[in-house]
Amino acid sequence: MNAVLTSEIASKFAGLALAHLTREYPNKLTHSLAGPQDVQGPRALHPIFYGSYDWHSCVHGYWLLLHLLERFPELPEAPQIIAVVDEHFTEENVAGERAYLDLLHNRGFERPYGWAWLLALSGQAASLKLPQAERWSKTIEPLTEAFVERFEEFLPKATYPLRVGTHFNTAFALALTLEFAHRTQRDSLATLIVETAKRWYLNDAGCQAWEPSGDEFLSPSLMEAELMRRVLPPAGFDGWFTRFLPDLAQRQPAILFVPATVTDRSDGKIAHLDGLNLSRAWCQRSLARALPNDDPRRAVLFEAADIHLESAQQHVAGDYMGEHWLATFATLALEA
Repeated sequence: MNAVLTSEIASKFAGLALAHLTREYPNKLTHSLAGPQDVQGPRALHPIFYGSYDWHSCVHGYWLLLHLLERFPELPEAPQIIAVVDEHFTEENVAGERAYLDLLHNRGFERPYGWAWLLALSGQAASLKLPQAERWSKTIEPLTEAFVERFEEFLPKATYPLRVGTHFNTAFALALTLEFAHRTQRDSLATLIVETAKRWYLNDAGCQAWEPSGDEFLSPSLMEAELMRRVLPPAGFDGWFTRFLPDLAQRQPAILFVPATVTDRSDGKIAHLDGLNLSRAWCQRSLARALPNDDPRRAVLFEAADIHLESAQQHVAGDYMGEHWLATFATLALEA
């Protein structure tokens, strides 16, 4: 299959994101109430990230637009992307988002998935070669610093990882945040992530891959492996990966080679499984490229990635339950 991200696909994905970033409803708030003053609508609570059905999807919708703009500066949607970001990334709006985060009862808001995506967005803005990008990056710095501080506070006291394949997955969050730390030269954060990943995962072996659960959009096993690929040097990773999935060349565990079945794409939880197929393809491709050319696991993983990508890419658009977020994961898979 060898599918890649083209300018035509990027334009389609940009159009999807632009259609939902500023769509306030329907909306699924993750919101704690300390009193009646907290009973407000999405845009009042989140002056920037009020669209895309939920806060974290809106965050990575902005990441997607800036990422696509970096890859394809001549996108037909570029003027609209710049206008939407300019309108929303203002000091006043950032102050509103930060005020929400600073409420004592919101310390754990969006941990760790939304934390990681906000930092990914920040890193993308910081590296974008566009006249407006430096201003965008500086404007959202209060949000960046909030989540850097929260990771630095949380990781040392987190005794155990979360291995589920949903928003709570810690391997996914660390993978994105490590990339942000490297991109923005935050060496102490990068060191903390590496140390935490080793503490949580280095001794894992013989993974059974009891997945997927019915609402997962991340593979707990492959996501862990993708994080460790980023954390360990090549020789160290090869040894760890062999111990972690010792029978991979024989396509075992077999469940990792069979795309998840999606029976109802209007059901937000079941629709997560399209995301699972896309994120598996992302990890399978990335892991395959990390292996030596003569390693039999390469072909096995590339073949599995093609099957998973083909099963899900056609469903990125169609129903809003998937459409508001799947293009991000399709992009990760196509670029891996």
